[in-house]
Amino acid sequence: MRDLSGQRALFVGGSSGMGLAAARLFHDLGAEVILAGRSIRRLEAARRALQDTRVPGVLAFDITDAGQVDQALSRLPAGGIDHLVITAATITHGPFGDQPVAEVRAMFDSKFWGAYGLARAALPYLREGGAIVFFSGVLSRRPGVNCAALGAACAAVEALARGLALELGPRLRVNCIAPGMVRTALHDRVPPERRDAMFLSTGNSLPVGRVGHPEEIAEAVLIAATNGYMTGHVLDVDGGHKVRQYATR
Repeated sequence: MRDLSGQRALFVGGSSGMGLAAARLFHDLGAEVILAGRSIRRLEAARRALQDTRVPGVLAFDITDAGQVDQALSRLPAGGIDHLVITAATITHGPFGDQPVAEVRAMFDSKFWGAYGLARAALPYLREGGAIVFFSGVLSRRPGVNCAALGAACAAVEALARGLALELGPRLRVNCIAPGMVRTALHDRVPPERRDAMFLSTGNSLPVGRVGHPEEIAEAVLIAATNGYMTGHVLDVDGGHKVRQYATR
């Protein structure tokens, strides 16, 4: 593990799940972390959980609102940031013929356009040698039924990461994490019995025999953000999803 003392990282989507796990890891390695997301209540709770002065503040804003993004970034501490990690996104699933187009557009506004606009707005605040880490997902290259729109959004994020790695290097490096199914609060909206059955079924289909944990994704974020020879890469952390055995329809 690296010593991140003297470095500063902004985690957008850092109030819970994979974003908070990554922020905690960076914090434990000495970095100053800034948590951002939509809910000030959840952000403050996450900040208290880290229990340290190296969490100088939280930024509450909607990633799809350019005005809110600009205003929030203007409140960053003097000197800017070394790392920008974007996990925040609105996710939706549904059959292609039934899923409302407006719902799909809202997802793209969050997962793709939100990340696009935030990265663009953050450029003046990113220090030389810094890194941007996007999040996509396994569906970009191994699709699932009722997930065509989500897979397309993930693929768009990955294409953006590769393009920006070329355009922004060598001043900045840009990578993307593509997680598989991970146990996070995102799944709490699913009834417990259904959720547990989903985790069990998906885990049994993977070579590792289980779904992932946020801390495992955090370790991948650390590599993508701090390895100076890695850029333009999509890092799959999916338990072997790309080679999983799907059940028949």
